Amino acid sequence: MQERDVSFPPAHTAEHLLNQTMIRLFGCERSYNAHIERKKSKMSFYLDHKPSRQEEKEIELRMNELIDEDLPVTFEFVTRDNLPDGVSADRLPEDASETIRLVRIGDYDVCPCIGRHVRSTSQIGRFEMLGTNWEEQERSFRVRFKIV
Repeated sequence: MQERDVSFPPAHTAEHLLNQTMIRLFGCERSYNAHIERKKSKMSFYLDHKPSRQEEKEIELRMNELIDEDLPVTFEFVTRDNLPDGVSADRLPEDASETIRLVRIGDYDVCPCIGRHVRSTSQIGRFEMLGTNWEEQERSFRVRFKIV
C-alpha cells in the first residue's frame, strides 16, 4: 500500500532519496510501504538487521548531505522494454502505459514515477528523522520523518 501527498513535492522528492539511501546503506529493496504527507511521512523497509543508533544517525546525515548537494531532478520518458539497468517495472500499475516517466536525481537515483518533484534537492529543505520502529518478526524497519 503506497499513499503519497503528491501535492507536496519536497517530501515526495525526499522519498526517492531515502529509498536510494536505504538501498546503499543496507542493501535492501525500495520501501514496501510509504505514506508521504506534508506534516509527517513514514516509509518501511525489509532489512536483515535492526539498525543501530549510529546507522540511524547516518541515514539522517546522508539525507541532509544529499539535499545540500543541490542535485538536479530531471525527467525522461522511455518505453517499458528500454528501462535502464537497475530500474524495475515490477511496481508499475497493470494499466501503466507503454511509455514510462523516469525521475532522476543527479546520478544518485532513478525510478519510474508520475508524482510532482522539486527542481533540485536544495529545494527540499531539511530532513528530520522523527523516529523509527523495528518489527523483529517481519524484519521491518519503519522510518518516520518530516521535511522542515
